[in-house]
Amino acid sequence: MRTDKTILVLGGTGKTGRRIVDQLRALGADPRVGSRSAPLPFDWENPQTWPAALNGVQTVYVSFFPDLAAPDAPDAIRAFTEQAVRARVEKLVLLSGRGEAEAQVCEQIVAGSGVEWTVLRASWFNQNFSENYLLEPVLEGEVVLPVGDIPEPFVDADDLADAAVPVLTQDGHHGKIYELTGPRLLTFADAVSEIATASGRPVAFVSVSAEEYATALKEAGLPDDTVGFLIYLFTTVLDGRNAQVEDGVRQILGRPARDFADYARATAATGVWSPR
Repeated sequence: MRTDKTILVLGGTGKTGRRIVDQLRALGADPRVGSRSAPLPFDWENPQTWPAALNGVQTVYVSFFPDLAAPDAPDAIRAFTEQAVRARVEKLVLLSGRGEAEAQVCEQIVAGSGVEWTVLRASWFNQNFSENYLLEPVLEGEVVLPVGDIPEPFVDADDLADAAVPVLTQDGHHGKIYELTGPRLLTFADAVSEIATASGRPVAFVSVSAEEYATALKEAGLPDDTVGFLIYLFTTVLDGRNAQVEDGVRQILGRPARDFADYARATAATGVWSPR
């Protein structure tokens, strides 16, 4: 494991990035945090910040905000990859999404960069229920989404970080695409039920149409492009194309992925799902 190379972690204060930064620091590395608030700021919407953030960097964890499924993602990833190559970056590790056509375009851009590359293709994160937009609905006791009985192999963000660190710091992962999922399939109703059991609180799941969900989002003040993006994720990516478990976590780490029930119990114990 090499910790002497300079590693830039984009989204270094986000769901996966901060976990990776913490692990790298625990190993004695000094990763560069890629965020708008960092000493060397990085902003996906401001390419002028990219050269300084990349200066002297050998390895980059590429996490695009908001998601590689966003319409502007391929152009941004292409421009960033070209800048990284000019900066003499040696390795790019791309966080990607399963079943997203735009994400696969981005994967091809990185794979064609001419430098060492690896793709971590992840399913939906467990932590979306505790660190993201689904936390408030859980606290309110009702999770309303435009999804039915299509199952998803939810993956834990800690597993993603555990897998990303050796990929960033070790050889042997060049040219590989790892499918990172949890160990079993759950519908969103199943996941919410497990959260209710673990937290000891009534939390209901309600399935609505895409039209009803879009209307509710707009009434909540979300811009049209954000609403369209969320509808795309729920109605297209969750159409059954990803309803299979893969073993990318085991391939990298030699152990099974964390089960959603274990995540739910551990998260409930922190009190994050307890109304204040």
